[in-house]
Amino acid sequence: MTPPPGHAAAPTILMIDDSIMDLRVLIDMLAARKWRTLVSFDGMDGYRKAQIKLPDLILLDVRMPGLDGFATLRRLKGDTRTQAIPVIFLTAAEDKADRLNGLSLGAVDYIIKPFVSEEEVLSRIGIHLELSRRLGSAPSITASSTPGQSALVTAAATLLLENLSNPPSMNTLVRHLGTSEKRLYDAFHEAFQLTVFGWLREQRLKLARQLLIQTDAAVADIAAHCGYGSSANFATAFKNRFECSPRDFRRRAGDETAGDSES
Repeated sequence: MTPPPGHAAAPTILMIDDSIMDLRVLIDMLAARKWRTLVSFDGMDGYRKAQIKLPDLILLDVRMPGLDGFATLRRLKGDTRTQAIPVIFLTAAEDKADRLNGLSLGAVDYIIKPFVSEEEVLSRIGIHLELSRRLGSAPSITASSTPGQSALVTAAATLLLENLSNPPSMNTLVRHLGTSEKRLYDAFHEAFQLTVFGWLREQRLKLARQLLIQTDAAVADIAAHCGYGSSANFATAFKNRFECSPRDFRRRAGDETAGDSES
C-alpha cells in the first residue's frame, strides 16, 4: 500500500525462521503495529531476500537446517549491501552460548523463544528500528533531490521507489500528491526529460543492473523485485536498454572482476 504523502513508510521486517508456528505468531504481532513483513524459511533464501529487499530489520532464528543463523549472520555482515541492517537473534531460553555468539558476530539483540511477552518483543524491535533510524544506517532506496528538482518530483519519486514492484497508478499518484497529471508530467519532463513511468522504468533497470553485479540473487527474483511480471519481459527490457541479456551482463561483470583481482 502506498503511504500518504508526508508520512514515512512503515518499516519492513524480514523474518528468517523454519518454524511456521513461530512465524505466524510474529506476523500477528507485527501486523498489530502495521509493520511490513517478509518471510523466509531458510538462511540462504533469507540472505538473498535481504540483498534485494533491504529490510529495515531482520529477525533471525539460530537453529535452522542448511545455512544456520550464525552462518547467515556472517554473510549479512560481510556484504556491503546488508551489513548495516540490524539483526535480532531468535533463540531458545537455555541457549546462552548461542546468544553470546550471535552478539559477538554482530547481532544487536536477541529475543527468547517461545515468545512469552508480546510487549517485550515489540519493544525490542521498536528500539532497534529507532536506533537505526537515528543513526541513519537503515538501508533503503530513496529519491535524492538535485538542484532545481521540485519537491513534487522528489515526493513522486519517493512514492514510486517505495513501491517499486507494484507502483501506484497515475490516478493514485496524483491523488496522493494533490496535483494534476499534467503538472506531474511537466515536472518530470523538466527534471529528467522523461515521462513519470519512463523515469520509473529507467530506475528499475538501473537497480536490476546493480543487483546483478552486487548479489547472487536469481535473475527471476531480481525481475520480480524490479516489477517485471516475467523473466522474459525483464530480459527483453534489459537487453533493449543495455544491449545484452541479464545473464550475459552478470557473466561479463564477473569476468571483469576476476581480471581486476588477478592484475
